[in-house]
Amino acid sequence: MKRISKVAGSLMLALIMGFAFAQGNLSIATGGTGGTYFPTGGAYAEVINNYVDGYNAVAEVTGASVENVGLISRGDSDIALALANTVIQAYTGTGRFGPEGELPQLANLRALGSAYANTFHIVTLEDSGIDSIADLAGKSISVGAPGSGTEVSAKGILEANGITYDDIDEQFLNFNETADALRDGQIDAGIWSVGPPTSSILSLAETRDIKVIGFSESEMELSLAVNEAFKQTTLAGDTYKGQEEDVITIGTPNVILVSDEMSEELAYEIVKALYSNIEDVIAVHPSANSTTPEFSVSVTPIPLHPGAIKYYEEIGLEIPDSLR
Repeated sequence: MKRISKVAGSLMLALIMGFAFAQGNLSIATGGTGGTYFPTGGAYAEVINNYVDGYNAVAEVTGASVENVGLISRGDSDIALALANTVIQAYTGTGRFGPEGELPQLANLRALGSAYANTFHIVTLEDSGIDSIADLAGKSISVGAPGSGTEVSAKGILEANGITYDDIDEQFLNFNETADALRDGQIDAGIWSVGPPTSSILSLAETRDIKVIGFSESEMELSLAVNEAFKQTTLAGDTYKGQEEDVITIGTPNVILVSDEMSEELAYEIVKALYSNIEDVIAVHPSANSTTPEFSVSVTPIPLHPGAIKYYEEIGLEIPDSLR
């Protein structure tokens, strides 16, 4: 009798799992609501729901890049956005990942492509007296949410310029919390690695006079050496109210991640739907203007999923050996 019960239970579990698979439910890991990942992931979900037959996708709020690579590797999410510097560390088992870090190497990560480049923002209030990275020493600084690519980038860039967490009062706040803390005078500066313009800074600039700190030539040289994914970029003037001049800073691509266990057919259909309907994503956030097949093939830092390769080759792009 117990054996029959166990068999029946196993069959029921199999039926439930099979039903869930048949429904094609996909989880998209994003970030906090004050950044660009969440609206972008929501737009991806709509593209999948509208153009990939048999699948229903939902964007999930997460702690962003570091959490997201783990969610994909464990199979807890199906698609994710993550900063390239975090993705490189996770895939290669370096930095916080692998033998020398507190997290395991995640070699089963694959990319569908790259979405857009994040811009490294150091934001303070106009009257803070902070005019350079060096001025951050001794101040209260939000370095991003714990488990986020922003925090990984912030720690590396600050250390490259001679500032460790021992030299600042570091606060681990998400983007909305960082903007609120700056607005209320609870911190001196905040760091965002995000696709501009981002809602949390736009909102802050409506109520406070802000200043975005740029990199000097020497600061840029030291920062670029931290990670191969870092590139010099420019935050255009007037991106935010009161930020009239261009700001020289760091840019980092965002990778669209999946597991190597995703089927080739599904990966192909998602990539095809995304590029064929990218205007739907641009309508949600202008950063998607950068989401092109050419951008993906030129900046993605880890191997592409075979389904993505199939699409890129189908439209005539040459795939570097490093992405196979």
